[in-house]
Amino acid sequence: MVDKTEKFNWLVRVGYFSRAVLYIVLGFIALTSAGRVSEGTEGIFRAVEELPAGTLLLWVLVVGLAAYALFRLASPLFDIENNGSDAKGWAMRIGHAGSAIAHVALAWTAYQFATGQPSSGGQGASQAAAGVLSIQFGDVVIGLLGIAFFIAAAAQAQKGISGKFMQRISPAAPDATRWVGAAGYLARAVVFVVIGWSLIETGFLASGAGNVKTLGDAVASLAGTGWLFTVTAIGLLLFGLFSLILARYRIIPDLDPSGRVPNFRA
Repeated sequence: MVDKTEKFNWLVRVGYFSRAVLYIVLGFIALTSAGRVSEGTEGIFRAVEELPAGTLLLWVLVVGLAAYALFRLASPLFDIENNGSDAKGWAMRIGHAGSAIAHVALAWTAYQFATGQPSSGGQGASQAAAGVLSIQFGDVVIGLLGIAFFIAAAAQAQKGISGKFMQRISPAAPDATRWVGAAGYLARAVVFVVIGWSLIETGFLASGAGNVKTLGDAVASLAGTGWLFTVTAIGLLLFGLFSLILARYRIIPDLDPSGRVPNFRA
């Protein structure tokens, strides 16, 4: 019989696998297809759709990305990663909440492709931003979200440089995990800076909702930067491989019998 903890573990591991597919495809098309990467996030899922058994893989992404979002949402709600309740701890937990929102959006896009519905791609982000801008102080909210992405970028870079992420990975993981993960986190830091700046421009500099960038759009915007684009694309591909390692070797928090209060096993 599979208990709640085992089910939870499997959901999280499917989530990491889905994240791996997403970043591997993103890094690959960035390196091999300038036209496809210009399509932004929509181009990523279209590339998955065109793979053998692409529709089945899209459904795996729907479930996995949604599961990963729930895993990240458990951080601010239940402190499932044991980050604590001091200022630093809450900063980490709020960052995980932002990650949850981003992965819900990615899961929704994957669902649209899996069901054959027209996808608005990057326009969806623009429409959402336009809706926020239409409310009072909406521009401030978007601008602050941009600052949050800058903070998240700094956290990603710090992870990559310090290697602290290895504390929650099994010692049985491949020896190269430390350096593959470092390259991936640093590449994500670059992408987060691009996304954050697009939000700051939209919120504080009134550049318009159409300026908001999603994951794929941020990578596409780097296409004219030469070596930075290439290094970032390679880093994102490595982050996909790192996520694949996490799907197998990440230490997943245990849930106690009540199914609510986590007890992280390090």
